[in-house]
Amino acid sequence: MNKIKFSFLFSFFSFVIFAQQDPQYTQYMYNMSVINPAYTTSDVGILNVGLLHRNQWVGVVGAPKTSNLFLHTPINNKIEVGFSFTNDNVGDVIKENNFYGDFAYKLNLKNNQTLSFGLKTGISSLDVDFTGFELEDPSDFGFAFQNIHKTFFNIGAGIYYNTNNYYVGLSVPNLLKSQHLEETNGQYQGVEEMHWFLTGGYVFELNKQFKVKPAFMAKAVKGAPLSLDLTANILYREKVELGIAYRIDDAISGLINFRVTRNFRIGYAYDYTTSNLGNYSSGSHEIILLFDFNISNTSRLKSPRYF
Repeated sequence: MNKIKFSFLFSFFSFVIFAQQDPQYTQYMYNMSVINPAYTTSDVGILNVGLLHRNQWVGVVGAPKTSNLFLHTPINNKIEVGFSFTNDNVGDVIKENNFYGDFAYKLNLKNNQTLSFGLKTGISSLDVDFTGFELEDPSDFGFAFQNIHKTFFNIGAGIYYNTNNYYVGLSVPNLLKSQHLEETNGQYQGVEEMHWFLTGGYVFELNKQFKVKPAFMAKAVKGAPLSLDLTANILYREKVELGIAYRIDDAISGLINFRVTRNFRIGYAYDYTTSNLGNYSSGSHEIILLFDFNISNTSRLKSPRYF
């Protein structure tokens, strides 16, 4: 039987139940297609595949865990398609699976500049199971726990501009509100609001061996504070990358990324929690694997992917 103290429960479930939040990623610059369907590459015939897993707030009972698979490939110089699957698990009580397909149309501008417009569509499967769930004080929450098994349709949109050295993107992965909990006194207590993502990054070439890569991601959603990630990475000889990140009022992070081969990279990020949850948690861990598969005998990678 799960027994979770109210202080922990409120931290985890208040944002899930009252203002449903999408998962947070520290290595967002390598996970762009999950949040922005307009994200594109320039390598026709190359299939980009990524796997990411995140353990958040390790050591806290019921802490969230997130895994996702994402892939995308250009089918010609103007069109790119992709797919993503995300599993979000909060305390083995709330489980959500997202299946989305992406379509992007790219305008090729002068001097290797591109402007892309993207659409995302798919379904989300939500399971909430409070069987065996026990609060020390049941009166702490003003609503009755409800077991939920629902599937929601949703669509998203995005725009993405990039050159060889920088990018900026704006996206809304979920345009439709999903009402998760039954209506109480004329209002739904569990609604997935629209999430707005603004992202950007730049590559400064110091010399032939070193590059500096600052990046940011801002996330805004009704019912939750603005989330802002600031990251600075140093890339050495296109092979090893070290970085530091700060998520305002939440965490300080360290990142490392290795290019094992020309077609395979592995990355790791550790978040040191600076919020009050840091008193109970040893931090958060995130690992990512990135693959570039040649699906055309005539294709090859034109240049390293910085983002």
